[in-house]
Amino acid sequence: MHIPIETFRLGNGLTVVLSEDHTAPIVAVNLWYHVGSANERPGRTGFAHLFEHMLFQGSANVGSNEHFELIQRAGGTLNGSTWLDRTNYYETVPSNQLETALWLEADRMGYLLPAMTQQKLDTQRDVVQNERRWSMDNQPYGTWWERLPALCFPPGHPFHHSLIGSMADLDAASLDDIAQFFSTYYTPDNAVLSIAGDFDAATARQMVDRHFGPIQRGAARPSLPDMSVSPTFGGPRREVVADDVMLPRLFVASRSPVFGSDDYYAASVCGAILGLKKGSRLFRTLVREHEVAAEVSSFTYDLTKGSDLLVIDVMARPETSPENLETQVHQQLDLVVSEGVTENEVERAIALIETDLVVTLQSAGDRADRLSLFATYFARPELINVQTEKYRQVSVADVNAFIDERLIPSNRASLLYVPRSAAAIRSSDELVLEGAR
Repeated sequence: MHIPIETFRLGNGLTVVLSEDHTAPIVAVNLWYHVGSANERPGRTGFAHLFEHMLFQGSANVGSNEHFELIQRAGGTLNGSTWLDRTNYYETVPSNQLETALWLEADRMGYLLPAMTQQKLDTQRDVVQNERRWSMDNQPYGTWWERLPALCFPPGHPFHHSLIGSMADLDAASLDDIAQFFSTYYTPDNAVLSIAGDFDAATARQMVDRHFGPIQRGAARPSLPDMSVSPTFGGPRREVVADDVMLPRLFVASRSPVFGSDDYYAASVCGAILGLKKGSRLFRTLVREHEVAAEVSSFTYDLTKGSDLLVIDVMARPETSPENLETQVHQQLDLVVSEGVTENEVERAIALIETDLVVTLQSAGDRADRLSLFATYFARPELINVQTEKYRQVSVADVNAFIDERLIPSNRASLLYVPRSAAAIRSSDELVLEGAR
């Protein structure tokens, strides 16, 4: 599958990626800003995510929440998301509504600040704090995506602190912070605009130039601190969290090669072998054969700086104790380290990954998002067309080399959630914490 790509750059630094596909009368607009929680300064954690909410509160020519109303009225969908090192905003609309989506994105990129008020900030701060309460503090296992990076990256590292931020830091956010953050990071020279689907490239170029061209480029942005960490933890890490949960759940993370590197693809294939779908090794052994787990999955964080993380996520069955779950998971990982994986397992994993990639790229919205990803991280959107080949080049020797180097016990960080009644687990090398409630 070959994705057509045309790339150009406006005078203000905005990178634009076009990908025509006239299969269906829809078009996706996707805008990535190269800023995330890693760019936050001490005392302002959660600010990138708060700012994502603020961008839907109107701009100079768009009323509060009108962005949603206009797109939905036009028959489209939209949303935004924040991650450790990027924030994105996206719309999928009927083809004849492309200019509406472009105008809305350009208006808030260029003219957000005149519409910002203390009331809007206070409202969205409350929304984000309630989101934290709902999705993390009062959600079973909800703190895992805060605790796991903190366990895997040292204090002071940009990936260590919480993506959603602390209540105190959110309370401290001011309108001056909004203005400074916006003028620093929400500039055309720190953004990638991708358009995919049913449109005419020449017409789209004119629209982009008309709406985004007048926006001024930004000043110099502060550079991130040194992101490098050692390839492995240098010893096992473990945290046990007593929480209001019914079943034990274990996350095991290993530092792995950064996304986009040659070695990343072997790590990704290894993760698929271990936990992608019901034919994976851990599903077969832990769910079907040993019957200690109810669910198994694996994934990578896809981080491009410092180190990526390969994560195994295992939910216990009701009759499985936390100790047994943890023992069995590590026994299976130890077996993979001692025996390696087979050619058949590698071939199956690559086939599944390739299928998922091809299916994903059928969607105009997902295609635009992947184009923005490769353009943002590597300034090469055309990398979207070589991903399947990158995976096909992975050999069983490559995967086993990754296993020998990175799946070893000294490169495992274990985050174990236990019901409060089972919180008596103790050992000299563990930390037992009370879950937030």
